[in-house]
Amino acid sequence: MLKKIILAVALMLPAFAFAQSTVKIGVVDTNTLLQAMPETSAAQTKLADVSKKYEETYNKLIEEYKRLAEEFQSMKEDTPAAIKEKNARDLADKQTRIQQFEQQAQEDLGKQQNELMAPIMQKVKSAIEAIGAEGKFTVISEKPAFIYIGSDAVDITNDVKNRLGLK
Repeated sequence: MLKKIILAVALMLPAFAFAQSTVKIGVVDTNTLLQAMPETSAAQTKLADVSKKYEETYNKLIEEYKRLAEEFQSMKEDTPAAIKEKNARDLADKQTRIQQFEQQAQEDLGKQQNELMAPIMQKVKSAIEAIGAEGKFTVISEKPAFIYIGSDAVDITNDVKNRLGLK
């Protein structure tokens, strides 16, 4: 009988210990952090410059397309069919090149954004991990991702800002 009681207590101890352990939840608003970082502003400025160059080139391509379209539409009825067909192909080719340029520009801008933001995101992640380890958090999650955040959750956004040297 004594063995059964000891066994029952031994089996309940891990469950009791688990129930007594505290889960410490942290939340952080990385958007606020990223907006406060000068590196983000510099990256956005660089992306805006590249985007502007792409836009200028795109506008030139569109102007060329419009010019070709106007020339094609203004052809007289007595223009030989071979010339009309050549101009129609030129117009279609220009449209295809414009579409390819748009796609390449979007891909390049996305790639550059990823390349510029990756080290910034890593810096934020490292700061969050350091605060998490120091504060002995069980989990830290993105603040806006939750519908409800209870009073037990700790907002570490300002701690991470301080770690990053931000105001």
